[in-house]
Amino acid sequence: MAFELGSAILRGEPAPGEILPREAELMERFDVSRTVLREALRTLTSKGLVESRPKVGTRVRERAAWNLLDADLLDWYARVAPPLAFALKLQEMREMIEPYAAGLAASAHDAASLARIDEAHAAMAVARNVDEWVRADLRFHLAVLAACRNELLVPLGVLIGRTLEGQLRVNAKRADVFNAALPDHTVVADAIARRDANAAREAMAALLRVTRGRIEG
Repeated sequence: MAFELGSAILRGEPAPGEILPREAELMERFDVSRTVLREALRTLTSKGLVESRPKVGTRVRERAAWNLLDADLLDWYARVAPPLAFALKLQEMREMIEPYAAGLAASAHDAASLARIDEAHAAMAVARNVDEWVRADLRFHLAVLAACRNELLVPLGVLIGRTLEGQLRVNAKRADVFNAALPDHTVVADAIARRDANAAREAMAALLRVTRGRIEG
């Protein structure tokens, strides 16, 4: 039930500031028990979507309070947000993080983390279809984040993994061939391997410019 009610709130039904219907109405609407309803509301409260006040009821919080970096909430939001708008927001986030992560990976990687980048890159090179390409592409970008050896970046990569997979799939389908971006990834991997932070940062930024072009195109 948390998914259904949370998704409705993310769609604006009810809107921020509005009071949710009473328990009895929600129980009937979603065909759940009071126990299930209250557990769902506790879940949505922990994610910043709603808050309960004595003598007022449960109110939808303002959008600024929503924890959209919560794994569940980000997944739900990706399902209900306008696809192009969501893709561009995710792209903006990537453009802020990934070029600098690539530069840091070039400086900080060890043998094991570089091997994971190389393995993902090799999987991209031999991918036979879009599905294989997307899985390898996602592994590549997560491996770059892991190679930074900054424990605060790794959960961020895992967090956006499912939504990023969808974007990578769209990009692959919009390209002339699904693996058209392989040379761009090769440039990133090579720069990281030779510990050239500036080149790695610039190469990732260039790769993401191509990605933005496909999203906007």
